[in-house]
Amino acid sequence: MSAILKVENLNVTLTQRKSSKKLVEEVSFEVRPGECLGILGESGSGKSMTVKSVLGLLDKNFQISGRAIFDGQDLLRESKEELRRLRGSRITMVLQNPMTCFDPLYRIGSQMAETFATHTTWSAQEIRSHSLEILAQMRIRNGEEVLEKYPHQLSGGMLQRIMIGIAMALEPELLIADEPTTAIDAITQYEILEEFVRIKKEKHTAMLFITHDLGAISKVADRVLVMNSGHIVDSGTFEHILMHANDPYTRMLVEKRSAVMHRYRQVLHGDPILSQNQTLNRSQVLNEKGLLNEKQFLDESQILNRKENAAC
Repeated sequence: MSAILKVENLNVTLTQRKSSKKLVEEVSFEVRPGECLGILGESGSGKSMTVKSVLGLLDKNFQISGRAIFDGQDLLRESKEELRRLRGSRITMVLQNPMTCFDPLYRIGSQMAETFATHTTWSAQEIRSHSLEILAQMRIRNGEEVLEKYPHQLSGGMLQRIMIGIAMALEPELLIADEPTTAIDAITQYEILEEFVRIKKEKHTAMLFITHDLGAISKVADRVLVMNSGHIVDSGTFEHILMHANDPYTRMLVEKRSAVMHRYRQVLHGDPILSQNQTLNRSQVLNEKGLLNEKQFLDESQILNRKENAAC
């Protein structure tokens, strides 16, 4: 099966007045149909620079060489107009900070409408209908009200879900997510990752998932590339990266996360709030989607001892 995107010998060099610096060097990879390829690395490792260069999002100070083949087209040699046509339709992106991706002066509905008007022939009524459908698919309630709100009136997690919905609305062949869980809280991170898992299962969309978070990449990626200082230093399944990687930088990333998790897994002293026979299995409480519905919420009196109290 041929790759959706095949990058070969990609090099990115920043040229300034009297100096130049190579930021990405001889990077090669491919994204297969229905696959999620994760790119893992710390800030400055070159992972976002790699994607931006492929999509033509760098300015003239950057010199780019190599090949990036998408459906027979070499993206590195296409015009700005052609790349703009591909971005937002066949190739879409979800970026790091949702608050900066929306214009603060325009309502959400207007910004969604502008995107769809650019890439489709939908009428105004069809755009409105599709916008409401997207909000519903992203489990955002009161869609009519949300379309009339400005970005600052919505949470970061809600804006991120809207961005994912817009990115998937035109059924792209490749979805690129650049640090999509960085600027949001832990609970919302979990919800956003669940959206990507759902997209992979239901839509079978090829994905390129960029992150510094081992936990996030373990949840969504089928294969992982590790980048350091503009080079790919390791690749393989997440199990390989976690258990069998020989590269020193990769081992450092794994050990750093292990040290952090160990710090938070110290044994707590004292008696538990719940007695042993009151401890509930997650499968008794959570439905298949991992969410509680109204009938599944439990009363405090069903869980806690009469002499115990808990503040949540």
